[in-house]
Amino acid sequence: MTEILVPVFAALGDETRWSILTALGEAPASASALAARLPISRQAIAKHLEILHRVGLVEPVPVGREVRYQVLGLELSATARRLDAIGTAWEQRLADIKTIAEGL
Repeated sequence: MTEILVPVFAALGDETRWSILTALGEAPASASALAARLPISRQAIAKHLEILHRVGLVEPVPVGREVRYQVLGLELSATARRLDAIGTAWEQRLADIKTIAEGL
């Protein structure tokens, strides 16, 4: 699970990529359209989009001569489920520790 989550969280840990992902959550957009909305150059956005694509959070969709990016909701949902599983495991560990401590 770690080999999947670490790259995703590394990508999401960058404020610019988070802003791009948030903007794409509203509607698919090209790097140029995102550059018009965000205070970042088109070239920088393209690099960030490549990172988000590499970890499976967005996908490029050709539309005529333009490439628009869209968020892959299934991957975000899978990441949320993985986090939930980690949280559940920790809750069980803490409950076990509590039981042991109360038994002393």
